[in-house]
Amino acid sequence: MTASHLPPSEFPVHLDSTAHLMDSISSRLAGQLRLVSPLRHRRAVPPALVLVAHGSRDPRALETVRALADRVRELRPAVPVRLGHIELNEPLLPDALAALGGGPAVLVPLLLSRGYHVRQDIPGAAAAAPARTRVAAPLGPHPLLVETLYDRLLEAGWPPVMDGSTRRSSAVVLAAAGSRDPDSATDTRRTARLLADRLGVPVVPAYASAANPTVPTAVRALAARGRHRVAIASYFTAPGRFAAQCAQAAPWVAAAPLGAHPAMARLILHRYDQARVTAGAELASA
Repeated sequence: MTASHLPPSEFPVHLDSTAHLMDSISSRLAGQLRLVSPLRHRRAVPPALVLVAHGSRDPRALETVRALADRVRELRPAVPVRLGHIELNEPLLPDALAALGGGPAVLVPLLLSRGYHVRQDIPGAAAAAPARTRVAAPLGPHPLLVETLYDRLLEAGWPPVMDGSTRRSSAVVLAAAGSRDPDSATDTRRTARLLADRLGVPVVPAYASAANPTVPTAVRALAARGRHRVAIASYFTAPGRFAAQCAQAAPWVAAAPLGAHPAMARLILHRYDQARVTAGAELASA
């Protein structure tokens, strides 16, 4: 085909010079490029959210954290959610971080207070990882944990409405794992106060190990004060040996662990967002 026989649709304008030809080609390219979104307008992939679980030999613990990860994915589909364990379960945290390569990630501890794992283990793994990481605060204390504790107590049989006599004879033991770190006890006591405000009865923190009082000791102390209707609120993220031991000490009702409650998923995303905002503020001020 020669230039004198080009179809009308090939070039809609008469090309009487090289300049006309170049103008036509440029117009065509511009039209095509307008169909492609500029790179600056493409939505960036958010940092991965790495849920950091302690790990447990109880298979129900792994099932629970996986269910919790699924709830987080449902709430925020655009965020890549990964799982890493401090010990006992696969994948271990270093392996989970290595799998991310050099991409950004926010580590959200599935831990309810400050302590050795939050201060040492998790930041150490983050620092050694090839990924660009940020470590979020532990889950507790926070009102969303209290919402979860309250619902678990209701499920176990705690009455939603109490008369004065029943209230004066009732109390709750907030059963936690325990730690030698004084900040861990401070955080647990704060959660106990928040739960007491919600329930309108005394809430005493007690521990399965490493701290005092133990759960049976707390139950006896409350009974000595005339509080014979004592419930155990399970301040554990998932079922396990400590949670089971604490539940056995309940003289009345024993609530299930926090588990994959919807409020827990919202709290995880809240900690994730907090860490991202803090990181952005630090970069802006640098």
